[in-house]
Amino acid sequence: MPAPAHVAPAPPTLTEAERDLARWDDDGGPAFEPRPGPQDTHWLRIAAALGERLPELAEREDVIVTCATGTRSGAPAAFYPRTAQLEIDAGLFAPLNPATIDPTRVGDEENYPVAWGAFTHEAAHARHSAWATPAPLRGTALDAAAQLLEESRAEHAHLHRRPGDRRFLRAAVHTLVMADFTHETPTDRWQAAAAAGLILARRDAGILDPDETGPLEHIVTKILGQGLLQTLARIWTAAHTTADEDGHTMLAHAAAWCQALGADPKGPEPAPDPTEGPGQLAEAIGKVVGAVAANEAAQAAAQARVETARTARTRERAAQAAHARQAAQTAEKVFAPGARPFTPSSQRDKDRRATSPVTGTRTPTQAEKAAAGQLARALRAAAYRERTVTVTASAVPPGRLNMRGALARDAQKTAGAIPTAQPWLRTRRSQGPTPPLRVGIAVDVSGSMRAAAAPIASAAWIVAKAAALTDPDSRSATIAYRRSLTAITAPGRAPTRVTEFDADGGGHSLAETIDALTAGLDLTTPGAGRLLVIASDGYYRPEEAIPAAERIAALLAAGCAVLWLAFASDPRPLPGTTLLELTHPAQAAAAIAKAATAALATPNP
Repeated sequence: MPAPAHVAPAPPTLTEAERDLARWDDDGGPAFEPRPGPQDTHWLRIAAALGERLPELAEREDVIVTCATGTRSGAPAAFYPRTAQLEIDAGLFAPLNPATIDPTRVGDEENYPVAWGAFTHEAAHARHSAWATPAPLRGTALDAAAQLLEESRAEHAHLHRRPGDRRFLRAAVHTLVMADFTHETPTDRWQAAAAAGLILARRDAGILDPDETGPLEHIVTKILGQGLLQTLARIWTAAHTTADEDGHTMLAHAAAWCQALGADPKGPEPAPDPTEGPGQLAEAIGKVVGAVAANEAAQAAAQARVETARTARTRERAAQAAHARQAAQTAEKVFAPGARPFTPSSQRDKDRRATSPVTGTRTPTQAEKAAAGQLARALRAAAYRERTVTVTASAVPPGRLNMRGALARDAQKTAGAIPTAQPWLRTRRSQGPTPPLRVGIAVDVSGSMRAAAAPIASAAWIVAKAAALTDPDSRSATIAYRRSLTAITAPGRAPTRVTEFDADGGGHSLAETIDALTAGLDLTTPGAGRLLVIASDGYYRPEEAIPAAERIAALLAAGCAVLWLAFASDPRPLPGTTLLELTHPAQAAAAIAKAATAALATPNP
């Protein structure tokens, strides 16, 4: 059986060269200490950093960690309980440059999972291997079996404390097992049992998956037989439940292991049988290691996709938050009292100074007042919610008596049972809240809208006035936009006069206009009937249309309806909007009422 040389009471004895370099205190001088090279300095630093991280893995602070090229035990990593020393081979960190390794940084272990898995395995021994084989029995078959069973037992106990370390233990399986099995290892019963105790026991400990260990289980079953393999499985399963300090029970499990395999517990470990063909166990274990690596790679790829998606969502939320702040700043500049026309940075021209398109105001006509009243009534009807009816049952009045329930209650009393029937029914009707309106109006005052300037001004006043008449909590705002943005009415200020303007400017800052209206009226916030009305012909350049379409899509996703008013032929509304082609402002009342009714009737997301 391969001897797990990485767990021994104390480090190996000093070599002759080490003895020659040793100095006693009474020699009158310090002990010889070779000057460390640049690489050695890094490994000393890494060893100290691993020592700082060990308490979180092993829950003890007395273990000294060393990290250098090669180990004294010859194993990739080792732990010595008597001297509380843990050593790890620097070669496990290959091909990383030691200058880039910093175990003190949590998460750095993701860069060297094999090395961290070996380190975790030794930490599991430091925490849970609290027993030792008595000195007279060391080197016997009993000792070899006990140390074998301790491998999966320590990892099983470690996973109960730190289940997140499973992926590191899996990554180090080939380091912890494959070195003990080569193509020269014979496929006799003792070696097959050792392979089962190191691999299949880790499956039952929750470290490996059944689909990964199938090739080895097939070979071991052929060598040992189903019955013997089941006997060994019962032994390692019992070992997994053995307490850390219960060395007596662990030795009993080891004795049962030797008995099942026909080996003398107090004799030496059975020698390999040269008559058995070599290589089968190593080949099967290699398949197990390959399956583990493939599964870990697939898991890592899936995790990478999840992390990429999470990062994308984080960036998207950050971008949305930044956009919301920018929109709030735009709204503040546009709707500030006495504010001049605001020109977004994308439309600024040093040679031009933004001027207001407003030419004056006038008293609304009777037809406009009638249209506003008609639209207000329609909006109130759209916002109306039916009363909700709630029926509750009770054992006592008030309410309407249900005879079937009364008879059932009398029957329960007659039978001597505790009456549970509730014969009284009470009906409650309550009025649901009527949501207020939030109506944003964007008016295109670019040169192509010159002919429609008068009807659009009339329609904008009708919509804003109707929104103000529906509910005291309703709010509306109107912005005239071309290259610059000019507030016609601010949120919460009901218009009393019709604002007239000239449509003679260039450019279309519709995206920034939607931002200002969205921030000023909370058009993306549920709890109100939300509506954006855009009066325009839609003749925009791509760099103007694309960002505006993105804002409209965001509003639609948030549950805000978007209407597009056009007073000229062949309009080009942006995607997602509801087009209303009008020839007279008065038509807007009925059309907008219909659209608003549908918007208010649609539940908010």
